[in-house]
Amino acid sequence: MNTTTKTLSLALCTLLAAVALNASAQPAASAPGATAAASSTAAPVAQSNTKLRRAVYTAITKHKEIHGGSIGVTAKNGAVTLNGSVTDAAQVEQVAEIAKGVPGVTSVTNKLTVQKPLGGM
Repeated sequence: MNTTTKTLSLALCTLLAAVALNASAQPAASAPGATAAASSTAAPVAQSNTKLRRAVYTAITKHKEIHGGSIGVTAKNGAVTLNGSVTDAAQVEQVAEIAKGVPGVTSVTNKLTVQKPLGGM
């Protein structure tokens, strides 16, 4: 074997090894039809989760007595989780009720806590 043949053989073996490693690293759902289906459903779900999260947050911020900047909202398939703090114990339940009233919300997990403002009583 001359040098050119050895170089081409080595390049071919390297290419085949790279292709084989890439194929084995793919998840099982990456069959040609499955990839298109998974990506086409993932985007609308993520968008609807984001839209619902924003709708809940908007509903909360309409209540000026509640400081929405201290409240985090996450949404997944209609399930909403509230995190953060409010300044009054009554607001914990009030924020949960506001979230439950948003169309598309199927459940609310309320993890809000009461935190008095600094220097406040």
